[in-house]
Amino acid sequence: MNPTGPWGKRMCRGFTLLELLVALAIFGLVAVMAYGGLGTVLEQRAATDESAQRLSALQKTYLVMQRDIEQAVARAIRDEFGDEQAPLTGVPSLQLTRGGWSNPAGRPRSSLQRVGYNLEDQQLIRYTWPILDRAQDSEPLKQALADSIISMEVRYLDTANNWRDTWPDLEPRGGMPPASGLPVAVEIMLEHERYGNLTWLFQLPQ
Repeated sequence: MNPTGPWGKRMCRGFTLLELLVALAIFGLVAVMAYGGLGTVLEQRAATDESAQRLSALQKTYLVMQRDIEQAVARAIRDEFGDEQAPLTGVPSLQLTRGGWSNPAGRPRSSLQRVGYNLEDQQLIRYTWPILDRAQDSEPLKQALADSIISMEVRYLDTANNWRDTWPDLEPRGGMPPASGLPVAVEIMLEHERYGNLTWLFQLPQ
């Protein structure tokens, strides 16, 4: 039987202070648990996104280097001091002359381009010069391709299938004759902070 007041009307029973405190405590506990779970999900998503971005940067770096190296041409250049540089040099950083430089605007320039790669503060940097034979004020355009790169080593395969650490190699070494021009292949060895050792092999046009 429902409780009624002195006039026969139903009496509404509210929450006591203790019940209200218990309800608030339960709600707070559930909210903390939900927030902790959401925080874990967001952290995992951020880590996944960061890993995907680094992997995408490495894939882009591979494609850019492949495009440059596999379009190398035997065209020497003059540096900013007027000295002749070989079509491909590997000391101290990798530099080469490549063809196929797209010109959608139809500007009066060559389709050949000088590009280079070097490691700076764990970033793999791509350099491009606006002209082949440079003046003293010719500054390269820098493009950061990938970060977290601990080290980079480059090897060069000559026509006799000998691997060389420098190019051009104009001094006889270990019974091998001097080597110039373009190598048969270039091997890039990267040590990545997250993915460990990566080895990329690119074949040059002959």
